[in-house]
Amino acid sequence: MTIKHPLATEKSIRMMEASNTLVFVVEKQATKVDIKEAIEKAFTAKVSRVRTQVDRQGQKRAYVTFAKETPAIDIATNLGLM
Repeated sequence: MTIKHPLATEKSIRMMEASNTLVFVVEKQATKVDIKEAIEKAFTAKVSRVRTQVDRQGQKRAYVTFAKETPAIDIATNLGLM
């Protein structure tokens, strides 16, 4: 399992509304391709871009931008973030 859990902060909620992006905490060894495949399989959604960042606590975050036909708000509602 490459995806640990979604991240629900003020910034991530703004990114979801403004740029159709959700933030997930993922395993450190997960690659962008692994993350994209896992998200597309888990949510049956088309991913257009994945960016990653390791924060100060050592957690790896994946910023997943979805395609226009897949609203991030719908996925966040299914996850219980909204």
